[in-house]
Amino acid sequence: MITRKRFLTALTAVALAVPLAACSSDETTAPAAGGDTATASETPTLVMYSGRGEDLVDALVPQLEELAGVNLEVRYGNTAELAAQILEEGDRSPADIYFSQDAGALGAVARAGLLAELDEDTLNLVPEAYQASDGTWVSTSGRARVIVFNSEAVDEADVPDTIDALLDPEWRGKIGFAPTNASWQAFVTALRVSRGEEGAREWLEAFRDNEPVRYEKNGAILTAVEEGQVELGLINHYYWYRLAVDQGLDNMRSQLKYLAPGDEGALVNIAGAGVLASSENQEAAQRVVRAMLSLEAQEYFLDETSEYPLIDGLSVSEPGRPQLDELQGPDIDLADLESLEETQELLTQVGLL
Repeated sequence: MITRKRFLTALTAVALAVPLAACSSDETTAPAAGGDTATASETPTLVMYSGRGEDLVDALVPQLEELAGVNLEVRYGNTAELAAQILEEGDRSPADIYFSQDAGALGAVARAGLLAELDEDTLNLVPEAYQASDGTWVSTSGRARVIVFNSEAVDEADVPDTIDALLDPEWRGKIGFAPTNASWQAFVTALRVSRGEEGAREWLEAFRDNEPVRYEKNGAILTAVEEGQVELGLINHYYWYRLAVDQGLDNMRSQLKYLAPGDEGALVNIAGAGVLASSENQEAAQRVVRAMLSLEAQEYFLDETSEYPLIDGLSVSEPGRPQLDELQGPDIDLADLESLEETQELLTQVGLL
């Protein structure tokens, strides 16, 4: 592991299958993943719609630009809202790349025929389970849905390990959730896929009647648990691990509970990216997506955002944190999470959106 950083650039080049060259300020060429070089004046500027938060990925953008030989104009926003914007814009969208917080939004855009097929060498960098069946999007990192709980208020043994146990009146008014968040909506989509529309409606109505507390984002839920506003929260795992790094375990009230194998609440979701079919910079946009699966980018997701990397050779090291292949979510194909509009309609009908 001592030499991992030393060989990072070389290994990244192998992952991208391109030569990278260092350029001084007075050189006239700039590196471009894919084996091409271009004059600085010809470096393309691409627009990326990012449903990933600026605080999570903005520091990665310069690395992607260098690896892919492009300039990136990143427009940050809510994943579902950006997907809806792309659907409305159609082939007039100014976006070249869509960087999504979850598979469902990617699937919705792909289902509308708005994503181009990715290069085979890019798709081959991750397991088939983490890419679209038609090759139009690829996962860039993984994360698990978990329950965060206030360890000063609740014993771990009493924390539910299934979503149905959350419906117990014991937890009335004590659960935080983020109804507009893409990860929550992906969970609801998984619930619809697993239990059908009526089964999902029944669970959502019971959950609503248990008076959960609304928050805008996962981070706000975690803060609420830490401050004792609620006892439980439904979040993605990496928010807790990032706080543990920043704040120290000894200074935290909250702990995590991984849900029972196969439970819909244990969904292992992804962030991912696709290239807009309408982009006039297809080759360059493909390079950007491939750069997201470089060793450098994957280590960024592992070390800086505490997510799961998807390429071979990297693994998590925190005590008690399961490896990606040890997580046992519901038996659901990520490609089946594409019915985002139907999920939002159901959430609206039951009063949870």
